[in-house]
Amino acid sequence: MYVKKSGLHITILMGGNSSEREISLISGQTVKDALERKGYRVSCIDPARDNLMDIKNLLPDLVFIALHGRFGEDGTIQGFLQSIGIPYTGSGVLASALAMDKYRAKNLFVQEGIPTPKFEIVRDKNIGISFPVVVKPNCEGSSMGVSKVFKKDGLPLAINNAKKFRCDVLVEELIEGTEVTQAIIDGEIFPTIEIYTNDNLYDYDAKYTKGGSTHIIPPRLPDIWIKRSQDIALKAYDALGCEGVSRVDIMIDKQGIPFVLEVNTIPGMTPLSLVPDAAKAAGIDFETLCEKIVLISSNGCTARSGQVRLNGE
Repeated sequence: MYVKKSGLHITILMGGNSSEREISLISGQTVKDALERKGYRVSCIDPARDNLMDIKNLLPDLVFIALHGRFGEDGTIQGFLQSIGIPYTGSGVLASALAMDKYRAKNLFVQEGIPTPKFEIVRDKNIGISFPVVVKPNCEGSSMGVSKVFKKDGLPLAINNAKKFRCDVLVEELIEGTEVTQAIIDGEIFPTIEIYTNDNLYDYDAKYTKGGSTHIIPPRLPDIWIKRSQDIALKAYDALGCEGVSRVDIMIDKQGIPFVLEVNTIPGMTPLSLVPDAAKAAGIDFETLCEKIVLISSNGCTARSGQVRLNGE
């Protein structure tokens, strides 16, 4: 049970320089409004415009990280906050870095016996995975630069598209089936969501354009398949060492086998985002969800931050 600590000062990190800047700004503003309605004192810092060292002057009790993508979700900002003794929401440095690096996360999944599509980093024009495949940047979020490729002649264009994001290019087996996503908060499983899109590609536009996708709760799948995907999601969350709120994206094939695609350690908190929808299905409104994330982090950050200032404690 997490008891509210009245008078907490929360600093929200939002915006930043990643390709997901605009979504981060929406997430941050939405969280700010929610926490203020709950009675918290809230300040905001945009690392692209403000001096990060201002955090030390603000002396927040907790930093709520709403930075998506690289430099916010990859362990960089977590390491900075940890080095100056400021507690923060979400996963620590290692879990954040691993989850952002899809290739290394998938290697860990294989070691842990967690099903994941066949995968490889593109080294030349040839790949060792049979078509159809999915091509994506290895260290990006929000489905940036993702393409489905059904024949060899479509591969060069997809690779070039992914390379625009200046990181390794990952190719993985295309699993035919139903895409679901699983929100997990402090080890607690929230209702599973089936993601439906008209063109079967849950890309950036589908995620952040109203009407671009449909969230179906519960999924139109057998209960045993859903339970199996929840168990696998929690196993992936634990394998990476995640903390706080994370979202595990899964493809369930036509035999009911769940394949983990990736883990998002700072999932979107916009009005169209998946985690708020999962919380709503569990009877938790958005304001309470944001407060829950704050209280979980406030109660669990002592060992990680080294300096915890909660109401002067």
